[in-house]
Amino acid sequence: MKTTKPYRVLLYYMYVPIENPEEFAAQHLEFCKELGLKGRILVAKEGINGTVSGTIEQSDEYMKIMKEDPRFSEMVFKVDEADTHAFKKMHVRPRPELVTLQLEDDVNPNEVTGKYLSPKEFFEALQEEETIVIDARNDYEYDLGHFKGAIRPDIEAFRELPQWVRENKEMLEGKKILTYCTGGIRCEKFSGWLLKEGFEDVGQLHGGIVTYGKDPEVQGKLWNGQCYVFDERISVPVNQTEYVIVGKDYFTGEPCERYVNCANPECNKQILCSEENEHKYLRGCTHECRVHPRNLYVKEHGLTDEQVAAKLKQIEKEDAVRLG
Repeated sequence: MKTTKPYRVLLYYMYVPIENPEEFAAQHLEFCKELGLKGRILVAKEGINGTVSGTIEQSDEYMKIMKEDPRFSEMVFKVDEADTHAFKKMHVRPRPELVTLQLEDDVNPNEVTGKYLSPKEFFEALQEEETIVIDARNDYEYDLGHFKGAIRPDIEAFRELPQWVRENKEMLEGKKILTYCTGGIRCEKFSGWLLKEGFEDVGQLHGGIVTYGKDPEVQGKLWNGQCYVFDERISVPVNQTEYVIVGKDYFTGEPCERYVNCANPECNKQILCSEENEHKYLRGCTHECRVHPRNLYVKEHGLTDEQVAAKLKQIEKEDAVRLG
């Protein structure tokens, strides 16, 4: 018998004019706090983008009141069950853009965007010849999980994607281009930009990966790994029929789906890393990060200079053996 978990995580966005994002953000923050929600919401003149968590009652009330606002009456909420809150605090922040592309000639998804493809349509299009699939997310998101055959653009941030496309235009010309992202918001702008750049056949996964994974017909097929999410869960499953780990440990290349942040706060790079290697490498992605004076791992574990030196010596010795 299926049981309902006590909490929910809501993921949503909507491109709709909001006249005063600063004022809206301040009022919306108070509203969310009164309800008892936790999460992260961005507000811009072009719309709203959020992920919040709360009890069933709190999330129901939030969705109800949001839809009573004419601006958000058609809002689509993606709902996940959860055992507890997926966030520690509640933030609502005004932003110049909901997703940062920093285009000279901005794209309004309500005027131009790629063709919406349902999970079934996207699944079928993935298998067609002359199709190129572009992952519109960041590199660390791709590394945890992606569609089979999807291209991993050599970028670290979404705003770098247009430049990557221009540098690889020959590879893309004349092809059917499919784009996808976590919930769909990045593809709304990116696919519209592709059309403005002259690419004619552009489709986007409507509702993003999270919708694809819940579709009862497709069942997340042709997806490998996990889907990275921006909350305390870190990742969620997608493929309901086959589970393939694609993530690789940053240090050893072994299968791994555990993300940690580099212990050097000035670096803070996200890396896939086993618990064993986290301790071995002092949670530092490089030697410089391991010996950095602000290394948080060293402080958390109260390591002395002698203990750190011993660990560094052991790393050097074991890596020399492993690398031959």
